[in-house]
Amino acid sequence: MAQNIYDQSEFFAGYSAMRRSVEGLDGAAEWPAVRTQLPDLTGKRVVDLGCGFGWFARYARSVGAASVLGLDISENMIGRARADTRDDAITYRISDLEELELPEASFDFAHSSLAFHYVKNFERLVATVYRALVPGSHFVFTIEHPIFMAPRHAGWGTDVDGQRIWPLDSYAIEGSRTTDWLAKGVVKYHRRLGTTINTLVSAGFAIRHVEEWAPSEQDLIGHPEWAEELDRPTFLLVSVER
Repeated sequence: MAQNIYDQSEFFAGYSAMRRSVEGLDGAAEWPAVRTQLPDLTGKRVVDLGCGFGWFARYARSVGAASVLGLDISENMIGRARADTRDDAITYRISDLEELELPEASFDFAHSSLAFHYVKNFERLVATVYRALVPGSHFVFTIEHPIFMAPRHAGWGTDVDGQRIWPLDSYAIEGSRTTDWLAKGVVKYHRRLGTTINTLVSAGFAIRHVEEWAPSEQDLIGHPEWAEELDRPTFLLVSVER
């Protein structure tokens, strides 16, 4: 069973105050890049894995999706998603992605935002999603970039010449990493970029797009604090086809 950190009061309070939690998709720096990878969702049956507050589920319906199933391990998340949604074509369920079961060929599109780095058995999850999608359908997701997940300590370091560096901690060693983010003892699972891609290929997916997200010059005008994202990527965006 995955760690349900989002139902811890300290963590949930901190997460709820974040810009992406308050403003929704428009408050997520990576959203414009994600949106360019989405297929036409008109008439599609969509599953959103780690749906959070339901922002993507509601977006999918707004652009024509026939139905959306939003899944999340957190009762707090699902409760908020249900409270903010007035649409009978959107269903929210509490679900642990480690133990996910989905009917075969039941969806036309799968999406996930920043959830899979909490999943230990990524191979099983990918195989489950593959079986649940019909041939020709797409799967788009984001995770924390594995470089971002493997820092030796919080923040930047300096090299012998005084230049800023992002020191890595055993990047090649995969497995659980415990960090203090919004609350103490948050467990995430570090996988090298190649492991993520090869797991998708082994399951049968065709890679369509991989992006190590970085802000554009226009982004930096409005958000100069994003400048550090030019030195080490925060997000990995992947689009595949069944």
